[in-house]
Amino acid sequence: MTHGGEDDQTAPTPRPQSLMFSFLGIYVLHRDVAVYSGSVIDVFARLGVSEEAVRSTLARMAKRNLLTRHRDGRKVYFGLTPHAVEVLEDGRRRVWETGAVNRDWDGTWTVVGFSIPDSRRSTRHDLRSRLVWHGFGLLQSGVWIAPGAKDVTGVLASLDLGDHVTVLTARASTPTEAADLVGKAFDVEQIAARHRAFLSQWDVPRPLPGAPDDLARQLLLHTDWLQLVRQDPHLPAELLPVDWPAIQAERTFQTLAQRYELPAAALAAAVLDTLAV
Repeated sequence: MTHGGEDDQTAPTPRPQSLMFSFLGIYVLHRDVAVYSGSVIDVFARLGVSEEAVRSTLARMAKRNLLTRHRDGRKVYFGLTPHAVEVLEDGRRRVWETGAVNRDWDGTWTVVGFSIPDSRRSTRHDLRSRLVWHGFGLLQSGVWIAPGAKDVTGVLASLDLGDHVTVLTARASTPTEAADLVGKAFDVEQIAARHRAFLSQWDVPRPLPGAPDDLARQLLLHTDWLQLVRQDPHLPAELLPVDWPAIQAERTFQTLAQRYELPAAALAAAVLDTLAV
């Protein structure tokens, strides 16, 4: 979700849960602390998120085994569960290690083929959703591909597909060109449009002038970027146009993340009430 351009002072805010993941990843992950709910409310007020929305988001995440409650007197603090650490670590890797530009492609493709009976239509839908989430594109009916060697064990886990699915690692061979596979299996223009939308928001002289401070900008920036890279299939750069917008988008994110880091950390330190756990 974008927030309007430089001249837009009233841009929409991402979902509170998306912002919460960014906040927890930056200020709680690997710090061995729990954070007081009241101070989280103070931080999120900068983003235009109501106290009620923050409390319901924290409660919902606790119910989903992402947060654990700690009491100190009358205060309730929220810390991370092992499941939350796993989710946040995945996000951190996507942001700082995987990124948006695939410069290390080895020429291989992971191919997943399946034929699931109509009696298991919901399973078929779940599998398709998981494949998209993990960067696969539909090449032709029942055949999905993703660049590089992908471990799809987690994708297939719990679906009980047995002999209904086949997984291969393959290379394009004449007359098939790798670039043609990209064009067939992925909506390249839609992917590019998402990166251009990010650039129109953030690659400007004064991003989000309506935000109150760099802590708010930091959280919005990280949330926008994580949502973008989670949707990106990480296509090989060599198969894409030389002016592929993900290259500039990644550079913009890294520049701004560095610019906001210290002032945002100082603001957070003044607001956040934490408890060692």
